[in-house]
This record gives sequence, C-alpha cells and structure tokens, in this order.
Amino acid sequence: MRALSVFLIAVLQVLAITLPQPRHLSIPLTKRSTLRIADGHVDLTSIMAHISSTVVKLQRGAAAFERNTGAVLFSESSSLTKRVAASGSDPLADDSDERWYGYIEVGTPPYTFIIDCDTGSTDFFLPGPSCGDSCSGHDVYNPNSSSSAEPLGKTFMAEYGDGSMATGDLYTDTVSLAGCNANAQTLGVASFYSYGFSSENFGADGLMGMAFESISAYGANSVFQTLVSQGAVPEPVFAFKLASSGSELYVGGVNSALYRDPFTYTPVTKQGYWQVTGDAIAINGKQIVNEFSAIIDTGTTLILGDTTYVSQLYAVINATEVGGGAYSLPCDAMPNVTITLGGKSFAISAETFNFGTYGSSGNTCLGGIAGGDGLGDVWVLGDVFMRNVYTAFDVGNSRVGFADLA
Repeated sequence: MRALSVFLIAVLQVLAITLPQPRHLSIPLTKRSTLRIADGHVDLTSIMAHISSTVVKLQRGAAAFERNTGAVLFSESSSLTKRVAASGSDPLADDSDERWYGYIEVGTPPYTFIIDCDTGSTDFFLPGPSCGDSCSGHDVYNPNSSSSAEPLGKTFMAEYGDGSMATGDLYTDTVSLAGCNANAQTLGVASFYSYGFSSENFGADGLMGMAFESISAYGANSVFQTLVSQGAVPEPVFAFKLASSGSELYVGGVNSALYRDPFTYTPVTKQGYWQVTGDAIAINGKQIVNEFSAIIDTGTTLILGDTTYVSQLYAVINATEVGGGAYSLPCDAMPNVTITLGGKSFAISAETFNFGTYGSSGNTCLGGIAGGDGLGDVWVLGDVFMRNVYTAFDVGNSRVGFADLA
C-alpha cells in the first residue's frame, strides 16, 4: 500500500510539471493623474485640452474607419466624420489626462514595458533604439535584440487628439499580455516621440490600443484581437475594473471576484470603437437624453457629450459653465446621475462625479460630465462612468457587458 502511495505521488509530481500551468490572466493597473495642479485643485486648462483631444481622437478614428472600410462610422448628427489633417497639424496641447498603466512583454527573450491601456484606439507602439532624446526616460524596445522580430518594410505615424505623435517603422514580434502570447503581432517601433509622449507627460513607455482593426492606422489587429485569432486566450473577452485601488485588466475572461451577477450586455453597433447604443441619461430623476450612441473608452477621463445635451443636464441643477464645456457646482451638492444601458440604470457615485475642487473658495467643484462641440448623439463614457461598473469587452460576441462592482 505504501509503495502504491509513493507511486501515485510520483505520478502527480510528473503531471504537475508536464501539464500546462495556469496563466496569470490579470494585469494590475495604476493610474497617473495630471489633471490637477500641485495643491490638488482641478486644472481647467488641462480639462479643456483633454476634451478637445478626445474629439479629435474620434475624428481620426472615423477617418481611419472610412479609409479601411469605405463606410461612415458615425451618424450625420455629429461632425466627427469631418476629415482631419494627416500631417498632425492640430495645435499642440498637453493633454495631461488620467491614464491607466499596465505591463506587457515583447520579444524573444521577453522584455517588460509599461503600456497605456486604451480601448479607444487599436495600434500598439513602443520607443525604438533610434528614438534618441525624444524618448529619453522611457525603456526602449530594440528589435535587433529579439530573435522573433521581423521588419515589415513600412513606416507608421500615430497621431492623437492632443497633437501627440509617434513615428517610426513597423515590425512584427511576439507580445505577451498577462502570460498569453500573440505571435507576429504588428507594432510600431518609434524613431520619434513628440512632446506629448515625453516621459514628463507620458508615464508609460508605449500605448496599447484595444479597439477594432477597422480604426487601425496600421491596418492591423490589436494585441488582443491577435490573441483571439490565434486561440491564445481561454475566452475572447477582456475586462476592466477601474478604481482608486485594486484596478486591473483581466485577459481571457472576467474576474468573478470583482463583480456581482448578472451582466447586462449591449451589442457593438459598428466594429470600430467599442460603440454601443445607450437608452437614457438622467439627472436627479429627470431624463434628459434618450437613445444615444456610446463609446466605452478607458483612454478618456470624463463623460463627454455634445454641448447642447450637457447644458440641458446641468440646467436641471443650476450648475455654472466655467468654459470649454466644463461646469461647476457646490462640492456638497453632487447630483444623482444615472446612465441606462441594455435596460439597466447604472448610478454615477457622487465621489466619481465630483471631479475635484475648482476656484479659490474650496467649496466649488467641477462635474464629471463635460461638453464637446460636434459630438451629436455620440457620448464617450470614460473613467467617470467606468469607475462605477465592471466592464467586459466581448470580442467573440461583439458586445460590451456591465455589472455592479463587488
């Protein structure tokens, strides 16, 4: 009997070595916020730059979608389909927004980089060895040091709404996200970073988009889409918890410890951005917006809507416009705001709606919803919304799911 027990233990030890080991599917996320000045007050100039940059980001994505598919991404009610200059001639402004940073491994042997996780774009890029002073302070990816790197013989130019730009050459290489390997993933190897991507303004080494191929400037899959196409993840789903602590990106499914069932799902209307149809937006019980288009975007800090609708929302509580689409109100009088998606209303907590102190009195704060010109029926549900829900991005079923946080 003892001999049999010893044999069974030996077999189990062999199996433990030879069977596939469980993957670490979650990536802890940290947030860097520079929308506030040294004393903790909100920097209105940075808020205005962030609003403008988000609108231009959507315009660029719409232009890429039309170029890649021949179709129009947004409805005629918005001016987001207007063409933007391909030369990056938008006025430069320090976006200085809040970004969610995680880790990724690239190359053979693998090297770890800090990346900005952005569901509002698709492409992936890192600073390269010829980037020089413009990439100072960032860890550099050198394709010559990776046995799995292959040049594509093409150049790239990645432009973003704040005027930030990265240019360089396209390669393919092995990319590992939460232990899942994407082979021959297309990535940009930058030879130039503009000031917006300097280490002073951009704490990550590079940016990893998680939207659809149709808005890719490379004409390539995102890292996660590649993982799905190669069968490298258990499920074609990734999920985010964004919070003051315990934030994470979960790859290949959802983390059941972080939400309460059930999920409420709503289908993606067009595979460009993670764009869905919302039912309603209400403030203090008064419904102001009905049936709108919503983009779920980790790369946007605020909730953004067209200036017309936003002014109607804030009129209910007599808030004061302070410029650039931002509104102020007493810090102790945050309204009850709900956003209804898939038939379920999700409340925006007073803590997340209160974007911070504004002005010298210390009693006035800015609201977390802001207006942008030309958005029409398009709303961008950024950090202010996403911090109130657990969000699952289901690639396999082309839908987005929302659940209450645990």
